[in-house]
Amino acid sequence: MPIGIFDSGIGGLTVFKEIEKNFPLSDIYYIGDTARVPYGNKSQNTIIRYSIELASFLIRNFNIDTLVVACNTASSFAMDKLKTYLNIPVIDVITPGVENAINTTKNKKIGIIGTQATIRSGSYVEKLRQKDKNIKIFSKACPLFVPLIEEGRLKGKITRLIIKDYLDPLVEKGIDTLILGCTHYPLLKEEILNLYPELNLVDSSNLISSYIKDFTYREKGQRRIFITDNSPAFKTLKNIIVPDIEFETVELNEICSL
Repeated sequence: MPIGIFDSGIGGLTVFKEIEKNFPLSDIYYIGDTARVPYGNKSQNTIIRYSIELASFLIRNFNIDTLVVACNTASSFAMDKLKTYLNIPVIDVITPGVENAINTTKNKKIGIIGTQATIRSGSYVEKLRQKDKNIKIFSKACPLFVPLIEEGRLKGKITRLIIKDYLDPLVEKGIDTLILGCTHYPLLKEEILNLYPELNLVDSSNLISSYIKDFTYREKGQRRIFITDNSPAFKTLKNIIVPDIEFETVELNEICSL
């Protein structure tokens, strides 16, 4: 019963890494749609179509038993359609983060950072409000984080300045918990905590495994990573997260089957 994971790019490899650590005997297949990234500037219908295409590729080729949507944008806009279209469990990255944040905060002040599309969707805010209407929520889009990370600039003066520019306004609001609402962002955790050691950081990549722990996987422990386009930036980030696994490139005409 293999596990499939998809993302609009390769930030979701942070999720892949945690799942492979917790399920060493599972066959795990990942596809990053690097030819069409970012999804954040696409319409909802396009995001849904891309998501179904990626899921279908994983099911068709590897007969996956569980799908993890390691993309906050797709999790925000495509989950209902994916669950309707697919006949397997589908796990998003938003629900684990929301539930952990609610259980973690002491003063009921929660910050959310993410891409412009994820913040604009209001998906985290909506789910937090459903859990606790008394939570005070402060959101901030951080568009420079992804290119910074994909350049491998995870530490240093420039990185700290950008982090402070984005996060100081949230910290000044008194938040005690910060949701990392993009699968790239866990790679900045060390620098964020150096600047704000009092913050509780919520990282969905560390939490998703508990949502699939009730399933029993016993395969050969195969790991394969596919991308729809290659570039030096993707390779740099891949080598930071999972240096021991090579990319395989799949042509878009093998994905776009709808």
